[in-house]
Amino acid sequence: MKPQTVLVPLLAVLCQAIETARCSSNIHYPGDSVYENRLESYFSEIAKLRPQCLVQPVNTDEVASIVKTLVRANKTSPCHFAIRSGGHTPWAGASNIEDGVTVDLGFMNATTYSQETNLAHVQPGARCASVYSTLEKRGIAVAGGRSNTVGIGGLVLGGGISYYSGTKGMVCDNVASFEVVLASGKIINANHTAHADLFQALKGGSNNFGIVTKIDMFAFERTNLWGGIVAYPSSTIPQHIKALVNFDTKKDPHASVIFMLAHDSTTKQTMVVNTYEYTKPVARAPIFNDFLAIQNISDSTRITNMTDLTVEIENSFAYRHMFVTLTFQNDERVLQKGAALFDAMVKKLTPKDEEWKFYTLFQHLPPIFAKHSAERGGNVLGLERFKTNNILLMGYLSWKTPASDIIFQRALHQLIADLSAFAKSIGRDNPFVYLNYADGAQDPLRSYGEENVRKMRAAAEKYDPEGVFQTMVPGGFKIPKVPRASGYAGRKRDEL
Repeated sequence: MKPQTVLVPLLAVLCQAIETARCSSNIHYPGDSVYENRLESYFSEIAKLRPQCLVQPVNTDEVASIVKTLVRANKTSPCHFAIRSGGHTPWAGASNIEDGVTVDLGFMNATTYSQETNLAHVQPGARCASVYSTLEKRGIAVAGGRSNTVGIGGLVLGGGISYYSGTKGMVCDNVASFEVVLASGKIINANHTAHADLFQALKGGSNNFGIVTKIDMFAFERTNLWGGIVAYPSSTIPQHIKALVNFDTKKDPHASVIFMLAHDSTTKQTMVVNTYEYTKPVARAPIFNDFLAIQNISDSTRITNMTDLTVEIENSFAYRHMFVTLTFQNDERVLQKGAALFDAMVKKLTPKDEEWKFYTLFQHLPPIFAKHSAERGGNVLGLERFKTNNILLMGYLSWKTPASDIIFQRALHQLIADLSAFAKSIGRDNPFVYLNYADGAQDPLRSYGEENVRKMRAAAEKYDPEGVFQTMVPGGFKIPKVPRASGYAGRKRDEL
């Protein structure tokens, strides 16, 4: 008998065991309306795997009970599970599973505020827009994601970049404490004074240590921001490259820019579509002069609140999405090469008779981010190693049909590999791989450096000695065992 034919009945028993143990009253199976609706709420069509069942805990005790039941069942028959917060990571298996149980934290989505401690208490299933809108009513804010549907849980555990990173570091650096369910089912709080090793490992270490059930974040007084999206013709690309190279966050840490090349197969047009943000209610601050002097097609910039800005930056869920990332040193030659590779890829894909969209985003990753991280106790990202300004790139493809997966995936991995090789050839490469932009074939945790890999492994061995979150949770990025040379670590061409 094939293993697969044995596996499904065993998993059915496992799902029933969760019900019998009364771990949660919210267990759903294929065909249930809740089950199907939750699958549809994943950002990418590729991520819509079909678990044997999905369970939706409503509180931390239920999460602990679910984990204990799964670990106990695994001692007699192998079982696997996935953990979902927002479901925004686009690749298959990141927060969902085909033959297993998906622990869906979507019901754990509350945001509250304590005036006494000035902390926002955010559950992992909350999405950024709901967090902001809730806190805005209290006149406060937190440093969070830049897109409204991103889940707070995954964002924080992957490091997280916010509009406030120039003044407050990475999103994970704005966490005061994590509530975590360990593999044993024990519930602990990890912070600067209790379980400090786990606290640091969680800031960038992803889902390798337990299930985070509450995130206490430092709050600050809310003010409106200036920002929006400005579109330009493709003929202005050279001007934008020069403006980005000269953009210096040190001069004004309240400012941020994302320079984006965008092509839509339905219009057959390539455009520059930039997002500008300034974390004070000041319009068109001087640091943006080089960009704003370029003739544009449209301009949505205004003074508004964070919720409004994040709602503007979102793409359709009705596509098969793919992210791949690369970091390199701030250099005009690498940016020019990136633009040339973008253009070549558009021409290569244009004969493809299918609706598709292609974006390449460039943004600064300056040393000031790591400086603020260190001031707040540090994380495991390893950005403090880099003393010069870097550029973070995200290649982003969207298409419609499963039959085209390999074509688009190969093309984007090849672009990243070619640009990585070029940057390395002129000594402008950088090993960092940003987890929240990474494809499943990449290895972001290894890119944090050997010292941080050792920290993460030590924390995992201490808090999860049986390796539950390394073996029973196959999704996400696992802690590497052996350091490997730096460089682009994409899929081999014959694997795509």
